[in-house]
Amino acid sequence: MKKIVLSIVFFSLSTLLIAQNGQPYKIFTSKGKKASYKKMLKKVSKADVVLFGEHHNNSIIHWLQLQLTKDVSKQRKLTLGAEMFEADNQQVLNDYLSSKIDKKALDTLARLWPNYKTDYKPLVDFAKDSNTKFIATNVPRRNAKIVFKKGFEGLDELSDLEKSFIAPLPIKYDKDLPGYVKMIEMMGGHGGDNMPKAQAIKDATMGYFIFKNLEKNKLFVHYNGSYHSDNFEAIGWYLKKYNANLNIVTISTVEQEQLKKLGENEKGLAHFIIVVPEDMTKTY
Repeated sequence: MKKIVLSIVFFSLSTLLIAQNGQPYKIFTSKGKKASYKKMLKKVSKADVVLFGEHHNNSIIHWLQLQLTKDVSKQRKLTLGAEMFEADNQQVLNDYLSSKIDKKALDTLARLWPNYKTDYKPLVDFAKDSNTKFIATNVPRRNAKIVFKKGFEGLDELSDLEKSFIAPLPIKYDKDLPGYVKMIEMMGGHGGDNMPKAQAIKDATMGYFIFKNLEKNKLFVHYNGSYHSDNFEAIGWYLKKYNANLNIVTISTVEQEQLKKLGENEKGLAHFIIVVPEDMTKTY
């Protein structure tokens, strides 16, 4: 009887949503054409690397990340990785995945983001339960701060151990990439030339650890803020420096008041653009 009641409630809510045209998201191609989740999954499953660009506080995108990961894992062996874990926390993350430490120890020893429990723990636990590698790809924030203060030259002062947590020096950098140019424009020049460089060391390091952990016949799914992969720049730019033939599929997230049509300014952001309502529930 309980199952019947729950089924009726679920059906009623679903019907109400359909009647009101309530949709939590829409998927578009780079050119702004509507695409299905099935089409996105099919393209993703054939890639070498997937860069899933998120808005860090968007609940529906975190749910979609988990669903896509689960679905593609039925077709391909995976390696997962994320901006939200810094490279010097890899051993701690490995210890959690192998059950050498529990979640309380992970929370104590790793520099977890404040929204880890709601937004990223499900992905990490999926990796743990499925015996899947999860790579901490981001540069330690202390080293990104060095670049912001001293430029890339400041990294030369690091110990060999600290250098092992970043992309190999010297860091390749194109100051004319639109994303870095836009960053300076948005800040009105505040922060100087080192601000986009501090962003670039993150992109370079994530690209390096993704490439370093690629395995034959395995798909690497990487979760990052959309600005780290939008317009096929940033992480993707660095990955192509290692191997120009990599099949990289990018996904971006945008928020709009309406979901029927992709905004003109959002076209070209990625292979697939997921549009979510502006008033979608935020996790923080």
